[in-house]
Amino acid sequence: MAEAHAKSHPYHLVDPSPWPLFGSISAFVLAVGAISFMHGASAWWIAPGMIGVLYTMLVWWRDVISEAEAGDHTPVVQLGLRYGMIMFIASEVMFFVAWFWAFFDASLFPDAAEQVARAEFTGGHWPPQGIEVFDPWHFPLLNTLILLTSGTTVTWAHHALLHNDRRGLVWGLVCTIVLGMIFTSVQIYEYANAAFSFGGSIYGSTFFMATGFHGFHVIVGTIFLIVCLIRALAGQFTPKQHFGFEAAAWYWHFVDVVWLFLFFSIYVWGNWGAPIHLIE
Repeated sequence: MAEAHAKSHPYHLVDPSPWPLFGSISAFVLAVGAISFMHGASAWWIAPGMIGVLYTMLVWWRDVISEAEAGDHTPVVQLGLRYGMIMFIASEVMFFVAWFWAFFDASLFPDAAEQVARAEFTGGHWPPQGIEVFDPWHFPLLNTLILLTSGTTVTWAHHALLHNDRRGLVWGLVCTIVLGMIFTSVQIYEYANAAFSFGGSIYGSTFFMATGFHGFHVIVGTIFLIVCLIRALAGQFTPKQHFGFEAAAWYWHFVDVVWLFLFFSIYVWGNWGAPIHLIE
């Protein structure tokens, strides 16, 4: 009987799970709550959907980890997971393309004759008149160096894992997490001392959407790496099976690359010629 039920293929056929349905319902409730909040309802309308989404993430990924620990993630399955992560990162690239497109569209054509409203918002040049921008060679440059260093430390952790160096894996993750937290702290301080607001100009809205969503991705990536650190301390990764860590490392490198493009295009080129707002 056991031989009759033996698996004769390298794929993993998952057991029936309630989490896709539960996650879909939670996401719908979250969307309704967010829309209600935007129309003046209490922020508590967001809570049920948010709790449901976070709970789905927790239990669904817990099940995936259990499947990996049980040996269900064969090399073929791991290859499929890698393809899935690549597609996810590609979708994230297009997400950021939208924000960069908005910034470049407003900055490259600030005096478009057919767009009178835009000329009124920008004063006919970019950055708009009266905007005091961040000095790109101050905190933005510091954050660039921090993220580049964090890319090095997460690579160190990856190579340590491949060589079964548990100590190097843990310390590489710790350094990357600390650097991610420092980056977020610096950006929060920078935002708190900005000389322009989100709603004050088209410059502010495009700037904060692009940099703010990148900051959100840094926070998500930091949480991702914290989970990997917890799993590493529990001894769950091996040199041959560590897709969870590999996905986190890919995501972190993606965040690094986006920041480099953001730094040079928005902080340096996009601020060129504008008065600098000095932050102590």
